[in-house]
Amino acid sequence: MRTSELQYELPTELIAQEPPEQRDASRLLVLDRSTGTLRHEVFARLPHLLPPKALLVMNDTRVLPARLYMARRSGGRVEGLFLRETEAGAWEIMLTASGRLKTGEELRINGSTRRLRLTRSAKAGVWFAEPVPCAPAVEILAECGHPPLPPYIRRGTQDNSTAGKDERERLDRDRYQTVYARRPGAVAAPTAGLHFTPAVLNELRTAGIETSFVTLHVGVGTFAPIRCDDLAEHEMHAEWYDCPAATAEAVNAAQAQDRPIVAIGTTSARVLETCADESGRVTMASGWTRLFIYPPYRFKVVEGMVTNFHLPGSTLLAMLFAFAGREAILNAYNEAIRERYRFYSYGDAMLVL
Repeated sequence: MRTSELQYELPTELIAQEPPEQRDASRLLVLDRSTGTLRHEVFARLPHLLPPKALLVMNDTRVLPARLYMARRSGGRVEGLFLRETEAGAWEIMLTASGRLKTGEELRINGSTRRLRLTRSAKAGVWFAEPVPCAPAVEILAECGHPPLPPYIRRGTQDNSTAGKDERERLDRDRYQTVYARRPGAVAAPTAGLHFTPAVLNELRTAGIETSFVTLHVGVGTFAPIRCDDLAEHEMHAEWYDCPAATAEAVNAAQAQDRPIVAIGTTSARVLETCADESGRVTMASGWTRLFIYPPYRFKVVEGMVTNFHLPGSTLLAMLFAFAGREAILNAYNEAIRERYRFYSYGDAMLVL
């Protein structure tokens, strides 16, 4: 498949800048991938739209407050996005500054006495650094970090007062996180899960729909554009995952009972497909996955998917094309545009069955 085939035209005003007032009030476009038919629903009705006795697999990663604002000794401003912490305690961090950064330079984290000392450049825009004084990344980010909203969500256009900014940050800290987030490590949200509420989860249980969890720490690479013409040449970014024994057992039992497996988001789907053999049997595992799913990939486990609307030219859209077909997905996206659905992270959702 050519990268050009992943393009579509999206009016910029449909890119959601704020979450809906209620998580489960998001709209839900239901696509039957066997017939291509579409219907318009609301997310709160998800328990009534799923196949009986379906098994939902959800990503319980927790988004770190990975955005940092820092200052150089010269007074210049630096913006950082924490990527990961090495076993030795060093940070890998993406940095943006007006001037050239230097090895050995110390950056003061705004609102704190903490600093980051740059130890070496990893690649363009990415550095390794040491926190001063030394402390776990989770601790420093909890104290100094901000929600790592994607670049297409722009802030500060309505209320620029300190109180207004603080209130908006509190909202983002809550809403750019699933209600079942448990394991810290992501720098971007598994957005399909943002629509769930305790009420929806309770209704799923009442309907006899089982839920299981995997972990995939979503990385900044999820927003990286594909820069080659042929998808087969694209080098997929690596993301850390964990599929526990209980989830592997639940998936295999559901398959044996002919119960459908529905992935909540492309991240959950990626974990399941990473851990499946050719027969579809899932084994507990953890590590780093570089699995890139694009046509004509054959899914071994996932039979249904809840997903948000994704960026043109993205690896996530390529996965949807593999799952339901390019024509059916583009038809659904065009319908969503006509009906003024909200797109991307804070936007509405699709259910593909």
